[in-house]
Amino acid sequence: MKIKGHRKMKKEVFRIENIPAILWGEASDRIYLAVHSKMSDKYEARGLAEKAAQRGFQTISFDLPEHGDRRDENYPCMVWNGVHDLKVIGDYVFSKWDTVCLYGSSLGAYFSLLAYKDLPLRKCVFLSPVLDMERVIRNMMAGVNISEHDLREKQEIPALMGETLYWDYYCYVRDHPIDKWNVPTSILYGSGDAITEYEVVRGFTKRFNCDLTVLEGSEHWFHTERQLRFLDTWLDKHI
Repeated sequence: MKIKGHRKMKKEVFRIENIPAILWGEASDRIYLAVHSKMSDKYEARGLAEKAAQRGFQTISFDLPEHGDRRDENYPCMVWNGVHDLKVIGDYVFSKWDTVCLYGSSLGAYFSLLAYKDLPLRKCVFLSPVLDMERVIRNMMAGVNISEHDLREKQEIPALMGETLYWDYYCYVRDHPIDKWNVPTSILYGSGDAITEYEVVRGFTKRFNCDLTVLEGSEHWFHTERQLRFLDTWLDKHI
């Protein structure tokens, strides 16, 4: 999903410890750190950056492993690699800006919850966040009728929709639950999200006192004209 953008913006393309990144907008002491969704890239942040710039914020975005300019790297998009890279970006951002806010979409939101739980973020906005990866993996296992024992024995097993299940990935997420999040957070969620069930997102918002907006009839990926218009309006309110 790409947030729509219209205006030409100042942007600097560079690398942070070899991670391709973009710094959007005019100089400011305030910034949004944007973490994109699966199958997207650092340019997903363009529309967000426009809205943030209107409020005096810069935006920094970057490519997750195996995404964007990193597709040919021998560095898979495993959770530990994603968390490592988010920490590298986080260290860079907090060393240079006074006020840091966060935007995360889908898988990017999940990585952020693991990597940034101890950072003094000012606020956070999440679109279709993955909030319980262990449950997601268990659902995928059920979809191909395999057990935890099967996955442990085989170490990796093809699943539905071209995905692959990995035992070490499953162990990591099981051993690193989302148990801390003290950032004022607003979430936009589609009622038809097949990746994160409503009871999961509702439980998360109650546990961590988040603001939740549900768009009826929308799926996990916001892509229709109606969904994108709603997202634009929602971001205007919460950025």
